[in-house]
Amino acid sequence: MKTQYYTASSLDGFIATEDHSLEWLFPLAELESTSYPNFISEVGALAMGSSTYEWLLRHVVKFDTSDESAWLYSQPAWVFSRRKLPVPAKADIRFVQGDVQPIHTQMKEAAGEKNIWVVGGGDLAGQFFDAGLLDELIIQIGSVTLGSGKPLFPRYVPSPTLRLHSVQRFGDGMVELRYDVNKKD
Repeated sequence: MKTQYYTASSLDGFIATEDHSLEWLFPLAELESTSYPNFISEVGALAMGSSTYEWLLRHVVKFDTSDESAWLYSQPAWVFSRRKLPVPAKADIRFVQGDVQPIHTQMKEAAGEKNIWVVGGGDLAGQFFDAGLLDELIIQIGSVTLGSGKPLFPRYVPSPTLRLHSVQRFGDGMVELRYDVNKKD
């Protein structure tokens, strides 16, 4: 069981635009042609920030519209938010706030032998890192620059904390970098 930060980033290190948009990502590769299908099959619990959750509700689920579709995940999701947000039908959403450590314990119980996915954002992944809970970073770098936006991983991480594990190319627009987090004992 691992706690993984699986995300996509622009060449200049942003996971979303200033207004939280991910539209830049979709032309770069078909989801089914990336590592995502295998990755998600090994996930037992998810953590995400409220901006990520709200973007999914607006742009993917299209919550409370005539085009509304089902929630994307069968796994339970812990959404870090101080606000009360809507929940799609049949979605296992748990709103939480505060320290990631006790919530990670709950997530491990729910995930069983499967992995925990820190979906986004970068600061939330950084909180898991700061608490010594992050095991792996899986970053798909897209062949675009955004100029500004939401940073990939807003932390100072000196060498040799991250060890490059593998590199994989997906078409002409994406490359995936996998890093193991070398935890200090």
